[in-house]
Amino acid sequence: MFPNATSSLAKWRDYTLSQAASFVAKNGTIIVCAVSQPYLPFLNNWLISISRQKHQDQVLVIAEDYATLYKVNGRWPGHAVLVPPAPDSQTAHKFGSQGFFNFTSRRPRHLLHILELGYNVMYNDVDMVWLKDPFPYLQGDHDVYFTDDMAAVKPLDHSHDLPPPGKKGRTYICSCMIFLRPTDGAKLVMKKWIEELQAEPWSKAKKANDQPAFNWALNKTAGQVDLYLLPQSAFPTGGLYFKNQTWVEETKGKHVIIHNNYITGFEKKIKRFRDFGLWLVDDHAVESPLGKL
Repeated sequence: MFPNATSSLAKWRDYTLSQAASFVAKNGTIIVCAVSQPYLPFLNNWLISISRQKHQDQVLVIAEDYATLYKVNGRWPGHAVLVPPAPDSQTAHKFGSQGFFNFTSRRPRHLLHILELGYNVMYNDVDMVWLKDPFPYLQGDHDVYFTDDMAAVKPLDHSHDLPPPGKKGRTYICSCMIFLRPTDGAKLVMKKWIEELQAEPWSKAKKANDQPAFNWALNKTAGQVDLYLLPQSAFPTGGLYFKNQTWVEETKGKHVIIHNNYITGFEKKIKRFRDFGLWLVDDHAVESPLGKL
């Protein structure tokens, strides 16, 4: 199905999301991330943690520039796809920039396309590390599974319903870890997310990102869609895991995916991962399907 790594790069330009999805899907499920070239070290770190849980074959990298497309498929043929047009890779990685907004606002379109192909899809940001297999936590047959982005500690037996809105009239759900089944409900949330992004375009005054739009989409479709809030102890936000050592000790052994958010900047994120023993690429790059980059 694939050209070998040394053959014409042009062939990867014609590799479609449909072809890529059918290649990586296992048990009808795909694990997706979206990556531009500056994030390749984080991609590799994330992949090492997924390989340890034996789910790397299900990973599809949506490359947001051609350099990433060719790098990943050169090392790991078939696991990267680019959905044209490619955003401007120079600006796509700076949080709060228009380029970053353009990059992240493509996300619901990619996810909707995969749902329409009939697959379950798990989306992750690549500044995440898996400590355990998350799939056993996706209990029941809900449409959309997600995590809370608030650092306030919840009881271990907290509700799995959509939390109440915060000060801005909407919830604070993270758009960084989402699991979707190919149901009408999940597709409705993705369509609403796309609508909300179009309604709140980026401007210098209002540096929009995709997360508020995701929350509005959840809030506005809640009555029509079966939603499931994942357990905080297993899927904590970075504002909790990296800043509340007491909680981390109390919930030891329960953590599944750690998200390195509540901090911006590549170097700061890498330092924090190193400080917590979660920057795996220094010593374990051989465990990644991409090897040492």
